[in-house]
Amino acid sequence: MIDTDRITGAAKAFGGAVQGAVGDIAGSRQDSVEGRLREAGGRAENLYGQAKDAVRHAADEAYDHAEDAYERGRDYLREGHDRSAAYPHASLLVAGLVGFGLGLLVSKL
Repeated sequence: MIDTDRITGAAKAFGGAVQGAVGDIAGSRQDSVEGRLREAGGRAENLYGQAKDAVRHAADEAYDHAEDAYERGRDYLREGHDRSAAYPHASLLVAGLVGFGLGLLVSKL
């Protein structure tokens, strides 16, 4: 989706360029300078719109990556739960060994 600042900025830049060119041809320094200022303002607005589009795109990409990571984590958790439910004795044994190992570490300190 294109930001409206890009469209209005491009239109202002074009209008300013035309006004500046007409001012140059007509010899009107005021119209020439005014046109160049409008052109510069339009280009700045266009760049602002491009920056907003880039930030929006980056945010969308980050959201998609976070959503994928969340779904993968949920799947791993479900798979781990299913495996531990299939072997409850092994799960208890592993938990007991981990607890015993932590107890040894703490008692050494």
